[in-house]
Amino acid sequence: MPISESDPRVFFAAERTLLAWLRTGLTIIALGFVVSRFGLFIQLFEAQLQSIPAVSHTSLSAFMGILFVITGSLTIVIAAVQHYRYISQLPQTDLPPRYSKSFAVLLSFMLGILGMGLAGYLLLSQP
Repeated sequence: MPISESDPRVFFAAERTLLAWLRTGLTIIALGFVVSRFGLFIQLFEAQLQSIPAVSHTSLSAFMGILFVITGSLTIVIAAVQHYRYISQLPQTDLPPRYSKSFAVLLSFMLGILGMGLAGYLLLSQP
């Protein structure tokens, strides 16, 4: 089956790739949040077992979690930049009619900024 000069499958493959990177970035952000708060869970668990206030260091899990959140946010932003560069190179005939090149990129940047905001919150809310 010959492929014509204008093949919409190329565009849809690029969209699927962006969505896959968004899912990956959001998963890394969620993992980072869980890791960041895991130290607090262990501290509460120890306090329940010992019936006395536990002195536990949660800074390592908090630091690792914040790194995961930043990594996930950067993953989303870099994927958005790459997607925009690729979509900009496609001929107009490969794009669906009335397609906005900026919507997916703006949404991705917004998610990246929210992820960075979450990293800032986690950093400032550490005991």
